Amino acid sequence: MAGDQSAGGVRRVCVVGASGKLGRYMVRHALDRGYEVVGVCRPESVVKLAEFDGRMTVVPGRTDDPDVVGRAVAGCDGVLTVLVPRGVRGYSTGTAQAVLDAAEPGARLVFSCGWHITRDGRDVYTRRLRAFVAVFGLLARLARFADLRDQVEACRRIFASDTRWTVVRGSDLEEGESEGLPVWSRHVGDPVLASNRTRRVDFALFMVEALTDETLVREAPAIVGRRTPSALAHAR
Repeated sequence: MAGDQSAGGVRRVCVVGASGKLGRYMVRHALDRGYEVVGVCRPESVVKLAEFDGRMTVVPGRTDDPDVVGRAVAGCDGVLTVLVPRGVRGYSTGTAQAVLDAAEPGARLVFSCGWHITRDGRDVYTRRLRAFVAVFGLLARLARFADLRDQVEACRRIFASDTRWTVVRGSDLEEGESEGLPVWSRHVGDPVLASNRTRRVDFALFMVEALTDETLVREAPAIVGRRTPSALAHAR
């Protein structure tokens, strides 16, 4: 059974989507904190986790396969899930539902997605962001590459669940050395988020830190890099 989350009792963590760039960063952060780590990734991507051989357990399989996810999250106090809108067959929705259904009672569930997700309709988006989502979303669906609406449905189900969830909404991502834990706001449009940039390693850091942050339970924080101009201006 899951540990005492109010006491920071996370010991065993599952990373669903462990082989991607964000997933590998989360694995590193979790191992650095001394967590026992289980990773789920597609069989053809297991090789990407070779650097962690002997340090984690890998469960090969699709992240939207309920049986695969069920085996991986068994006994885990926390589950970190990358919601990837791959293809047009509801991959994100299937992944989210598999985690919601299989996670241990009381487990801490943290999901990743983009700023385009809104929980309460109070987010304020720039014309540029709205145009990008509209154009990219249409082209991606036509190419059968991805469907952003899939993430919307996945998050709708998460928000409606009675689990101990957090949905971390990421800005544009970049590589680079860590700038520290990102800052966050409940709504896109907050001036603190204006820089719209976060280091990928720090997105992963926020996800892992959320496992033991009670203030983030049932929150959908939109994040931005701690050292971006908008974050520094807000700090002043």
